[in-house]
Amino acid sequence: MSVHELELPLAVEWPAERVTVLPRALVQLHHWAQVTPLHSALRHKRDGQWYSWRWIDALRDVERQADGLRQQGFTDDSRLALSGAFEPHLLLLALAAQVIGGQILTLADDLEPAALQQQLWRIRPTHAYIQGVQPVGVVQRVDPVDTSQRLCRWWQPSGKTELWSEESTHGQGGLAAVLAQWLNSGQSLGFPQSG
Repeated sequence: MSVHELELPLAVEWPAERVTVLPRALVQLHHWAQVTPLHSALRHKRDGQWYSWRWIDALRDVERQADGLRQQGFTDDSRLALSGAFEPHLLLLALAAQVIGGQILTLADDLEPAALQQQLWRIRPTHAYIQGVQPVGVVQRVDPVDTSQRLCRWWQPSGKTELWSEESTHGQGGLAAVLAQWLNSGQSLGFPQSG
């Protein structure tokens, strides 16, 4: 007879939440990158400049982010905590974690520093992307891909509608809902000024 230590399931409750990103999210991203590679997928205004990701750019950035996560030791047993306003880097990072098979968690972005520290201790992420906060303890921050190549690359076919998001990880189910709407529709998703 052998005895094995069992890892207890991670209890996640609000203001943290486990994100079960769409099972077909990566398939849908590949689909749009093949069908409409040069159409606008994401737009973000930062420091007064508009940056744009075409569908092919979004797919490539997800692949680069997944490589970066792997280099930082992220595996299918890892947990990535995300907190902040929805913007391209946060969405693409969530998809990159899904490529590897790790868990994705969100934390409400309005927590005070002490409450944030407590939540991080409670959910025990192996990696975190917390906007506006330096890494805490053993949590590693994954830096964004250089976006200078995305400047002014905005092309949208006439008559094409666009989605807009001013949301953040503050609301429950928000990240999954934004990803679902964006990837199911194939529309460009815009984000307001930040930075």
